[in-house]
Amino acid sequence: MKAVVMAGGEGTRLRPMTSTMPKPLLPVANRPIMEHVLRLLKRHGLCETVVTVQFLASLVKNYFGDGEELGMELTYANEEKPLGTAGSVKNAEEALKDDAFLVISGDALTDFDLTELINFHKQNGALVTVCLTRVPNPLEFGITIVDEGGRVERFLEKPTWGQVFSDTVNTGIYVMEPEVFDYVEPDVPVDWSGDVFPQLMKEGKPIYGYVAEGYWEDVGTHESYVKAQADVLEGKVDVEIDGFEISPGVWVAEGAEVHQDAVLRGPLYIGDYAKVEADAEIREHTVVGSNVVVKSGSFLHRAVVHDNVYVGQQANLRGCVIGKNTDVMRAARIEDGAVIGDECLIGEESIVQGNVRVYPFKTIEAGAFVNTSVIWESRGQAHLFGARGVSGILNVEITPELAVRLAGAYATTLKKGSTVTTARDHSRGARALKRAVISALQTSAIDVRDLENVPLPVARQQTARGSAGGIMIRTSPGVPDSVDIMFFDERGADLSAAGQRKLDRVYARQEYRRAFPGEIGDLSFPSSVFDSYTGSLLRAVDTSGIAESGLKVVVDATNGSAGLVLPSLLGRLGVDALTINPGLNESRPTETVEARRSGLVRLGEIVASARAAFGVRFDPVGERLSLVDERGRIVEDDRALLVMLDLVAAERRSGRVALPVTTTRIAEQVAAYHGTQVEWTTTAADDLTRVARAEGTIYGGDGRGGFIIPEFSSVFDGTAAFVRLIGLVARTQLTLSQIDARIPRAHVLRRDLATPWAVKGLVMRRVVEAAGDRSVDTTDGVRVVESDGRWVMVLPDPAEAVTHLWAEGPDDASAQGLLDEWSAVVDSAGR
Repeated sequence: MKAVVMAGGEGTRLRPMTSTMPKPLLPVANRPIMEHVLRLLKRHGLCETVVTVQFLASLVKNYFGDGEELGMELTYANEEKPLGTAGSVKNAEEALKDDAFLVISGDALTDFDLTELINFHKQNGALVTVCLTRVPNPLEFGITIVDEGGRVERFLEKPTWGQVFSDTVNTGIYVMEPEVFDYVEPDVPVDWSGDVFPQLMKEGKPIYGYVAEGYWEDVGTHESYVKAQADVLEGKVDVEIDGFEISPGVWVAEGAEVHQDAVLRGPLYIGDYAKVEADAEIREHTVVGSNVVVKSGSFLHRAVVHDNVYVGQQANLRGCVIGKNTDVMRAARIEDGAVIGDECLIGEESIVQGNVRVYPFKTIEAGAFVNTSVIWESRGQAHLFGARGVSGILNVEITPELAVRLAGAYATTLKKGSTVTTARDHSRGARALKRAVISALQTSAIDVRDLENVPLPVARQQTARGSAGGIMIRTSPGVPDSVDIMFFDERGADLSAAGQRKLDRVYARQEYRRAFPGEIGDLSFPSSVFDSYTGSLLRAVDTSGIAESGLKVVVDATNGSAGLVLPSLLGRLGVDALTINPGLNESRPTETVEARRSGLVRLGEIVASARAAFGVRFDPVGERLSLVDERGRIVEDDRALLVMLDLVAAERRSGRVALPVTTTRIAEQVAAYHGTQVEWTTTAADDLTRVARAEGTIYGGDGRGGFIIPEFSSVFDGTAAFVRLIGLVARTQLTLSQIDARIPRAHVLRRDLATPWAVKGLVMRRVVEAAGDRSVDTTDGVRVVESDGRWVMVLPDPAEAVTHLWAEGPDDASAQGLLDEWSAVVDSAGR
């Protein structure tokens, strides 16, 4: 059997290490990752191998040649352009068309028993056998579900935490029959998991999954690269290590000079012809490459040092990676997570802070303090984006420098000459950061339409009017010292998960586009923004009956930007409105939970004394809405969702409503009573937006004050919800308390459990296993439905080490019992 080693990837997440070196040539224990892979193939009799190459292909060919030194026969299939995982193998079809073949990545470290994998493939008569393994964090991999016989039931590429219902992932190792090439179009990008396998499953072809035991690490990030070194040194992976084990865990290769007064604390590796002087200290999980010089007094701990590096006296290297041919001068200090590219000079007594990236051929001056403030990595997050965009403490985590880099990365994802709409809330911090963002956009050849201080829904609507995207900066809800930088797509909706990943990658590479002098973007300030918004809203939303109803309402603008729209809106509505807290207050750009509750209580008092039909309270940026009924009682957010649903469905009598799966199932009863149906979505705002955009959707909401009025917009809009509610109440002639009273009480309880990142995948697998024969819904996380209709939902948080649980029963005690039962399941996986 022949093998195919895929070695064409750019390894962009590993830059600057891969700026001048293809990822398969990155050394692990002083030997290229791909060499470990080839030696594994040889051990299992796969000596005839085709290597697919594309990025820096000549370096791979020059290093391995025809494979003679390894006792193998290597040939190469060169891609002129990236063809995807399947397209690259298709490119080598001529050499593989006669018999089954094995596909393996050239940049993943493993010691799987490939012979057993091949035997499994043959025994099952499979067209394709996918090699699977279990990992603690499945987010970056394709999840694969197999039945008891090993047949694949489902693939899911790059899931979110809400989609994680197993920790069994696709390793990218396959055994295939040549007939599979019939499903791969030549010379175009095609992927196995995303394109070919779904088609094969649709046609009922035999695709099997083999869960392999052993070690596997996809060396795709700096963290996993350093981890792979440690695992080899710890003996966790069965690979060959060149050299001699002079004491337990201390490996020294041929020709290396280690002074007897050097301190060596293994496991560690010292490459051939390296020189370690007296009083140098090399500690655990350090790999010193070939021809490296380590001067006296130096300290290396968990450092990976590539070939031909000079480490000066008293230099201190901790948890970092140093590229080949780099000089680290006397007393320089390089901290955890830092990566120094090839052929750099790190000057005497300079300090390179943790997580800093220094690209190849750079000079760091003597005594320099280098700190690029890569905040998100230091907080242990894998991605920039959280639930509200990019968030953090103002001038600590979110600085003007960070804002410039983020905006530059966003601009780089767009075409030159595109237009981006910018906006902010009424805080000084947001104003200052927005100016930095605008400068970065303009210098990246982007035209900017600056709305200045506007409500968030207005910013979204204006973005959708001809812009390629938008950026809104606001104070984080409930956290006065933090800010959110929110990115919109061309429709004014939050960036999709794919868009976020794209921005993430550009930001991580720090390769931002810069405009030539003649390409600097323009800056404009649109006029009549509020009149335009109000006019569009009143044309789209049914306001009939309002003027004749004589309704009186109380509106609390909370001293935020939501109040900027009200003057042009309330007069044209023809409603008797009492507005409170209308002015802007820069010292209160957001409010705590306690302040919000207190404000609602005060609003209720005013509504009751004024004999108003109801009261509404906007959040400071006009995105969300809270309600008080005619008696002055607070309508809790989850009840407000049902009240509005009842009103909309009763009037429309058809269509569907978009609700997250965490919503009470009483919503289904309300919708069905009026002839409408519920479409359940994930808890992600962009998924709710996607369904709200679809034809036939009449309403959407999240149960936390966010309402979507699809006839006007597919995003949360407090003002649109307010106008829609006035019209509905005016026409139905019912009070909010009457509507609320006719809706059954819901009993949904929630609990949050601390869950280490490393066990989140295991938690979800345990939940699925514990569900047994009960009905399981994996729309978002895992929702387990009991035979009597009670349900519990388990959802990992995408940004924090937390797992969320919801449960619904006929009463609180029943829901509490479900929470207790499933909390125990979650806790057991974390022990």
